[in-house]
Amino acid sequence: MVHVITQACCSDASCVSVCPVNCIHPTPGEPGFGGSDILHIDPDTCIDCGACADACPVNAIFPIDRLGIDDLPYAQINADFYTDNPHIKSGWDAVEYRPAVTVGPEFQIAVVGTGPSAGYAVRELVARTDAHITVIDRLPTPGGLVRAGVAPDHPGTKGVLAGFDLMYRHPRVTVATNVAVGTDVTPAELDAHFDAVIYGVGASQARALGIPGEDLPGSTAATELVAWYNAVPGVERPFPDAPARSRRAVIVGTGNVALDVARILLSPIERLATTDIADRALEYLARQNVHEVVLLGRRSSAEAAFTAAEFRALQAIEGLDIVVAEGVDGDGNPRVPAFPTPADPDRRRIVFLYQSSPVAALGTDAVDAVRVRTAGVDHDIPADLLVRSIGYRSVPIEGLEFDDAAGRFPNRAGRLTGPDGAAQPGRYVVGWAKRGPSGGIGTNRIDAEETVRSLLEDVSAGRLTGGRGLGSDTFVTLVGGRVGDVVDYRGLRWIDRTEVARGAPQGRPRVKFERVSDMLASTRRGRRR
Repeated sequence: MVHVITQACCSDASCVSVCPVNCIHPTPGEPGFGGSDILHIDPDTCIDCGACADACPVNAIFPIDRLGIDDLPYAQINADFYTDNPHIKSGWDAVEYRPAVTVGPEFQIAVVGTGPSAGYAVRELVARTDAHITVIDRLPTPGGLVRAGVAPDHPGTKGVLAGFDLMYRHPRVTVATNVAVGTDVTPAELDAHFDAVIYGVGASQARALGIPGEDLPGSTAATELVAWYNAVPGVERPFPDAPARSRRAVIVGTGNVALDVARILLSPIERLATTDIADRALEYLARQNVHEVVLLGRRSSAEAAFTAAEFRALQAIEGLDIVVAEGVDGDGNPRVPAFPTPADPDRRRIVFLYQSSPVAALGTDAVDAVRVRTAGVDHDIPADLLVRSIGYRSVPIEGLEFDDAAGRFPNRAGRLTGPDGAAQPGRYVVGWAKRGPSGGIGTNRIDAEETVRSLLEDVSAGRLTGGRGLGSDTFVTLVGGRVGDVVDYRGLRWIDRTEVARGAPQGRPRVKFERVSDMLASTRRGRRR
């Protein structure tokens, strides 16, 4: 019985390397890798050995006869990939073996961040060096965008964190979270304590629309909304205090994040109540009671940015009407749909409105409509919420060179570069902070491998030597005197166990802490035991 890859796939390609017949694609280096949020098994080549299922870190691969109702469409999605890409062939590429580089225990390396790119960098360093590694994060909890960005109703994808947790408990790894680089400690101080520093700080700042009214209450970025419903501390509620009038939200963008937001807004509360969504979101979404979401796409439906897997997830919501509206009719004339106030209370609907862009957010004290230009014609869509999902950029860190136009840290193959464009051995970058906000979890694995390879090449060439830094113990003492509560691996585990215990009585995977102070109080209780 052939195996099938389902929606929970993290695309990190762990399955690719164990497949004896090379039937899982796209592989790293092939067109499309990183652009699709799932990999695909060729049903005509699969020999049903199960090696891929054993290697999958997120439990996303099943024999076709064990697929649940929601996952059944993925059998066809897997097969269609090979119909649509007839150039994909079996057969292994030649393997290039490079001379081993010795990175001994005298090396002290810091990794800033705990998202996927940073996690894969730690894994590479543990596997390929004898160095001591210190993991730093501004929040007490690890996970980066896996914890803060993956939708609550996609729990399988979060399983990738279990593999990173194994690395954080490694005897050569020190965890020091609740430490903000750029605020609590500077890059220069990291340079003084470590022989090399790898920055995996992501891209958490949203791009602006640049339209009038964008700053009104009720206008927000997808990053803020997602962080809010995923219980990221310090994120304000993106909805206005006033009661909803239209029961409608407008989302600018048609990528996977936009579809995630639409799905959460329109999902029945009883469905969300079985997930790890923030309690603050459950209560407010029930009161807001959004019945309709309009997604605006600048181009035609043929150029939509979402993947088939994300669209399938929308179709799994029982009773949801999905409408696809092009901005022009068959004769090329503008087609402007009507959006009454309030949205139809007897149904939930998502409308994909293409060839449309926002012109202005309208309202006095809060958003009450969005002016939209569809194929050259302006019209107003009553809405309580305007969400922009049009791309992200990294946040600069004082003391590091930053490319403001590109919204990322300039680098060459992961080596951070200075004002003169020259590489700076000892300073490295991974993930979205390195290449910009493109690609998913699997892309970050390949990206991290490239950065660690650059670090090893610098060691081999004599550009980087060990034993120069003050070390992790001195670093922990330094930051402990500044922030008070530096969270170690034991603290991470205690927060995790407490959140899981909080969710158990409700039948939920966990109930997340929403405040840093509560997280730190949990670690203190753990230390007293």
